[in-house]
Amino acid sequence: MKQGFTGERSIVLPRVAIEAEESDPLVSSLYITDIGYYPHADSHFVQRKEPISEYVLIYCVEGAGWFQTDSRRYEVGENQYFILPPNKPHAYGAHKTDPWTIYWIHFTGAHAAIYSEGATTPGRIPPAVNSRIMERNTIFEEIFATLQRNSDLESLRYASSLLHHYLATMRYLRLYRQAAPDTASLSQAVIHYMRENIEKRVTLKQMADYMGYSPSHLSMVFHKETGHSPLSYLNLMRIETACQWLTDTSQKVNQICHKVGIDDPYYFSRLFRSIKGCSPVEYRAQEKHE
Repeated sequence: MKQGFTGERSIVLPRVAIEAEESDPLVSSLYITDIGYYPHADSHFVQRKEPISEYVLIYCVEGAGWFQTDSRRYEVGENQYFILPPNKPHAYGAHKTDPWTIYWIHFTGAHAAIYSEGATTPGRIPPAVNSRIMERNTIFEEIFATLQRNSDLESLRYASSLLHHYLATMRYLRLYRQAAPDTASLSQAVIHYMRENIEKRVTLKQMADYMGYSPSHLSMVFHKETGHSPLSYLNLMRIETACQWLTDTSQKVNQICHKVGIDDPYYFSRLFRSIKGCSPVEYRAQEKHE
């Protein structure tokens, strides 16, 4: 397995924490052993001839990849996920020319099979006016941050509770989306689309196709309602989101830039300075002193 993807993050829980999860009556129902995020994971490949005892969730938010189990191979695209069952050899990897960006979790527990049922083939989570993709990714980040800070019993219980919610947003997709508020205007619908796809390289044409308008008409209406062009607004949203990551997390700049859909840390820093008047590092330092 290739390691060292730019912007990657991962946590492997120590054995003492896993034993605490196994023995706790609450956590033992569903718990994490490993968790991570790989942006644009070029040459990513994993093959396990010797089975592992955990379920493996992979959620592809951009790019493409594949997986193989029970002698069957499946192609995986953007906005798809799958869960590999335990105790079976498997392999998976990124597409050669369009490598995937993935959230992944190794999990197990007494209730793990309930969430895995029906997810051993790729399931789709396409953006929609009520899709709540960003909210799902925020739950993942809360799990990650909780386990990164501490692995005491209280943290493990909280992470376990969040994992139930995270998996439920996929396995009970219709109910999860029904809870979303209605979107009123065209600009609000476009802004929702931006927010749902903030980790991706979104074009004006993609926004227009999604809304069913021509790019010129979409730009005209959006500018009239917001005072910004769609792409200008998207850049503002990217930087405001980056400010939250800089303030609320300890993630590095080259990790945060991928979370807001920018692959080049140098371009990200230039864009950040042009909007905020300072570099990301300077912004973080200022926020810490206030």
